Amino acid sequence: MMRPVFLQGVAAGLLALAPLWQGSMAHAQPQYGIAMYGEPALPEGFGALPYANPDAPKGGRIRMGEAGTFDSLNPYILTGRFAQGISDYTVETLMGRSYDEPFSLYGLLAQSVETDPARTWVEFTLRPQARFSDGSPVTVEDVIWSYETLGTQGHPRYQNSWGKVASIEKTGERTLRITFTQPERELALIMGMRPILQKAQYEGKNFAELTTEAPIGSGPYVLDRVETGKYITFKRDPNWWGKDLAFNQGKWNFDEIRYDYFGDGNVVFEAFKGGEIDIWRELNSAKWNGNYDFPAVQSGEIVKDEIPHQRPSGINGLAFNTRKDIFKDWRVRQALIDVFNFEFMNQALNDGSEPRITSYFSNSPLGMSHDAAQGRVAQLLQPFADSLPPGTIEGYSLPVSDGKELNRKNARKALKLLGEAGWTVADDGVLRNDQGAPFNFEILLRQGGGYWFGPYDPQPIIDIYVEALSRIGIFPKVTTTDDAQYVARTKSFDFDMAWHLVALSLSPGNEQKLYWGSQGVDQPGSRNWMGIDSPAVDALTDALLNAGDQEEFIATAHALDRVLTAGRYIIPAWYSKFSRLAHIKQIHYPETLPLYGDWTGFLPDVWWYEETQ
Repeated sequence: MMRPVFLQGVAAGLLALAPLWQGSMAHAQPQYGIAMYGEPALPEGFGALPYANPDAPKGGRIRMGEAGTFDSLNPYILTGRFAQGISDYTVETLMGRSYDEPFSLYGLLAQSVETDPARTWVEFTLRPQARFSDGSPVTVEDVIWSYETLGTQGHPRYQNSWGKVASIEKTGERTLRITFTQPERELALIMGMRPILQKAQYEGKNFAELTTEAPIGSGPYVLDRVETGKYITFKRDPNWWGKDLAFNQGKWNFDEIRYDYFGDGNVVFEAFKGGEIDIWRELNSAKWNGNYDFPAVQSGEIVKDEIPHQRPSGINGLAFNTRKDIFKDWRVRQALIDVFNFEFMNQALNDGSEPRITSYFSNSPLGMSHDAAQGRVAQLLQPFADSLPPGTIEGYSLPVSDGKELNRKNARKALKLLGEAGWTVADDGVLRNDQGAPFNFEILLRQGGGYWFGPYDPQPIIDIYVEALSRIGIFPKVTTTDDAQYVARTKSFDFDMAWHLVALSLSPGNEQKLYWGSQGVDQPGSRNWMGIDSPAVDALTDALLNAGDQEEFIATAHALDRVLTAGRYIIPAWYSKFSRLAHIKQIHYPETLPLYGDWTGFLPDVWWYEETQ
């Protein structure tokens, strides 16, 4: 039987982002926490995070499964496919995030944070008891080295923010100050979330080189055993320096966390059914409702839970690589969106149960309206009016079909747009341009689907879509590669169309530049798979980072959402308003759930093992 779960009452003001900048931090005094706007929700001296159970027992283990493989234990560089867990369990940051708030941080390695009202600088003071797992103290020198190294030799995701650092310097025995090249509200928070590594470990070594040497961290777990590409286990550090911090109460309860790697998502599920792993996220609502009648579920040994959330839908679907000539014309992209028969797919694959992603920030207060832009949103868009695709200002919505397989009305719309773009169906039934070249492109997929693609395996979607495309004379090549090839090809943008997932939060900020900023067009490893090169996107992302209050922040997010959605860069599919978790009955989580639900910071962070409850 499905166990009920209860979503805590979240104040409307919290969901719609925090109040305006005010309070004690305006006077640049050391504080226990920091929020994007206003004050952190938890008072100084709080006992535990609201979604953690401080009475949870310690002990037991949790075994999780991953599709694919790994060849690196360094998750902070571009090279290689890193193992799960290193960053989450063994390495800490100066501040820790509460996932019950849009964006608030509380002291972790740092006992305090200080910044000026304009946030032109931020200063952190380390806790005197902070230690790496080998017993050595975490020093200011370790912090400065970590920031400089990640910013210059680490993964590109660290380079954008590092480029905005004017200086980083030691200002006391346990204190450092970071000064920024320009005021930007989020930078003070981002600097609190960089991983802190041990400088001494990397002396005389090339940090950016592929390695199977794990970082020495200060986190709750240490690496126990590993067989490259097959499994990795972590054991709870009994001497962990941070076990008594209020921020950590009720967290990190398992003695052991293990990840086993399997060929693809289907094999992971069979391993779960066979008792080899302890938990499985079901990606398909129809399977969730119809395929869980195996003996362990019937006997109650396996429990089914649904975890709701209040975060944005994010974007999940088929990404056009606009670096390729065939996808540069927005009319071509719109035509291929028209052919994507969401209503038919949803009914065939999900019994019609899942909502469609209607924009990048749908399902949240940051999501755009689909009518004409008004007020401040219209003002933000107006400087770019001549370069924006149709619908950005006037209003844009994804096409809706009649739910029938042939989707004739939208197919006719698609053919009209393709004709305007210079493509017509020839006598042989193939869509061709005026030189006779066929409309050919490749869809790149990863073998086995799995969590890489988010809440579902895209293969059944692709099968239906390819059949629909054939009716208008388009016959794409579908290429399924192994994990290593998929990573290599997407990092180098060596694809025409690929399934892309970008999870978004209630506090979009600097990561937006990595997702769709123009600097990522030619930067290998960036998340800008689509090749978005838009002055409007760049300007609105900058405006988002410099919004002075809640009202301006939301209006800017609405404007950015419009430009991205009407840009027709991705064919969105659907999202789930909750996660579906099947797990052994011995592992548990608190009844009070975080705002973000089953997301970063939830599993296995606040779960525990208990034979009976």
